[in-house]
Amino acid sequence: MEWIKKNNEEILVCNQVALEDGTTVPLLSYPLLTETGIVKHCFTTRMGGVSKGIFSSMNLSFTRGDEKEDVMENYKRLAEALGVSLENFVFTDQTHTTNVLKVTEKDAGKGILRERDYQDVDGLITNVKGLVLSTFFADCVPLYFVDPVHEAIGMSHSGWRGTVRRMGKATIEAMEQAFGTKPSDLICAIGPSICQDCYEVSEDVAEEFKSAFPGYEREILLEKGNGKYQLDLWKANEIVLEEAGVEKEHIAVTNLCTCCNPNLLFSHRASHGKRGNLGGFLCLK
Repeated sequence: MEWIKKNNEEILVCNQVALEDGTTVPLLSYPLLTETGIVKHCFTTRMGGVSKGIFSSMNLSFTRGDEKEDVMENYKRLAEALGVSLENFVFTDQTHTTNVLKVTEKDAGKGILRERDYQDVDGLITNVKGLVLSTFFADCVPLYFVDPVHEAIGMSHSGWRGTVRRMGKATIEAMEQAFGTKPSDLICAIGPSICQDCYEVSEDVAEEFKSAFPGYEREILLEKGNGKYQLDLWKANEIVLEEAGVEKEHIAVTNLCTCCNPNLLFSHRASHGKRGNLGGFLCLK
């Protein structure tokens, strides 16, 4: 698929996973993460599920108005396709913060089979094998973190608010504190999200980025006039990771835009809010 290649380098692969009942679930993954040999991971598309209408078909949100039974069936299909247990998913509680939570066996199932006893959490980290870190998207940026030295992982949600406040750095610092992670050892990916061409922001948002990323204004912002700018969240998050100490060659940066591909991916902007959720998932084998 040419839309997941950049300069002939394979950034993402799309695996069509056949389930026991004969249905197929497409899952996107990063060769750079797969090559570590210690994780299972994916980013979902909007295909392969049973949801209907604006949620068609692999909607992973219980809170946007979809039928709960359909969403649960979607998760059952996802779990089978990824080769993980439904009981081991752990959900974020995303409110555009930079709060990162360390989760363990006691958190298994929270958000899907059990109530969460935490809130305002946009990032999860763990060193527990089999626990599936689960984050949700429809234009915002998924961030994947794999520490192959300490066998620890992190998964974060970074919209513009998270990006300007350096969610990537916050996640890395949480992993350093919890597991002794060195940024130079990390293997990271910046997942499918809205591209600069599609992401117009107002002057107040642009000013926040100018202040937070001095010297990088021309790399991440394109002024359009009338107080409007095009913002490059992919580049901004790459800068955040590199400034936090991640090696450039250890970062896979997407070129797959949610807004440009509304038939493949849910996009809040493309659908004017009438949509389901995609998911980013990461677990230690």
